Amino acid sequence: MAISLDDPKKFKPLVSQAHQVAMNMLRPISRKYDKAEHEYPTELDMLAAMIDGLSESGASEGAGASGVRRDETPEKAGKKADAATTKNGANLASVMSIAEMCWGDVGLLLSMPRQGLGNSAIASVANEEQAERFAGVWAGMAITEPGTGSDSANIRTTAVLDGDEYVINGEKIYVTAGGRADHIVVWATLDRDLGRAAIKSFVVSKDNPGMKVERLEHKLGIKASDTATIIFDNCRVPKDDLLGSPEIDTKQGFAGAMATFDNTRPLVAAMAVGCARASLDLTRDLLAQAGVEVDYDRPAAVQTAAAAKFLQMEADWEGAYLLTLQAAWMADNRQPNSLEASMAKAKAGRVGSDITLSCVELCGSVGYAEGELLEKWARDSKILDIFEGTQQIQQLIVARRVLGLTSAELK
Repeated sequence: MAISLDDPKKFKPLVSQAHQVAMNMLRPISRKYDKAEHEYPTELDMLAAMIDGLSESGASEGAGASGVRRDETPEKAGKKADAATTKNGANLASVMSIAEMCWGDVGLLLSMPRQGLGNSAIASVANEEQAERFAGVWAGMAITEPGTGSDSANIRTTAVLDGDEYVINGEKIYVTAGGRADHIVVWATLDRDLGRAAIKSFVVSKDNPGMKVERLEHKLGIKASDTATIIFDNCRVPKDDLLGSPEIDTKQGFAGAMATFDNTRPLVAAMAVGCARASLDLTRDLLAQAGVEVDYDRPAAVQTAAAAKFLQMEADWEGAYLLTLQAAWMADNRQPNSLEASMAKAKAGRVGSDITLSCVELCGSVGYAEGELLEKWARDSKILDIFEGTQQIQQLIVARRVLGLTSAELK
């Protein structure tokens, strides 16, 4: 059976549109907001309004970062998937469009109103009523804590049921868009003694008096996107704002929470793929200007060292891109994709960081200076190998899935 590696035809207009937005709207302001950290990119308001219009008209399938359209809940998407053997759906459309947008600028994409990583969490585990109620919100996602990074099972933030409300206490750090989003998806434990099975996510409105943005971080890259520390001090949340089921199923363990990562990790992989593609495209042009041609019809061994290195980077990029598409396609077809999501995130995160830094090296002083965006992309891409689970965590998850071992058996 032949396998077609071409992009699905029905998504080509969407991908082309995203590329035009990246080239004409994001690239021109990329350096501006890299230098103006914590200044809100007001130009994004018009872009967000355009995406809202496309989503409402049904002209775009998966134009945002949430993994499913705002008018398509996971339940509805599942019913559609049953009607055909295979489906190229909203998850695949999302990773393809996100890769194009990040060809423009990763930090600006992460600053897009109503396209936060918390929106992906809502799409992953919310019931139909919640998905409808939270449609249109801008949700950041608060997982990481002081002393708790990639090992999300060690979350210390607590949520205690008090009547019709949960009372949340704790501190979250490195919350992407935490200062700008109007809602935050907060991960907290209902009972520390029950371990990872008791970890649930809550949608908390930013105007809640128990939530306080403590500070904004100064970072190496993605400076257009703010990153916040948030304190929850007796923050009272309606019990209906717990995403999914409030039941603690010790047999299911961490599976409910992992469903969020299975959705968001391919999206982060797509960001790395897009940023790396931008570096490759510019580096090829700069090498050509310097008289170094990359010949795709000749073996790398008989070309210059720079051309051979470039060909090797493109091969690595292709592997990361295809893994990302596979993980998203499996999600569209309701196939378990935890292994593939972690493989895509691990491969794309590492390759993205390696490629962007190698492009700086290949271009020498031109790559290192601010006259081009290569040095910025190298700074931006590093976070994509860290958040949503570090390289080491992804490799650990892959090993567990391949070997059939539990987290207790392989640490």
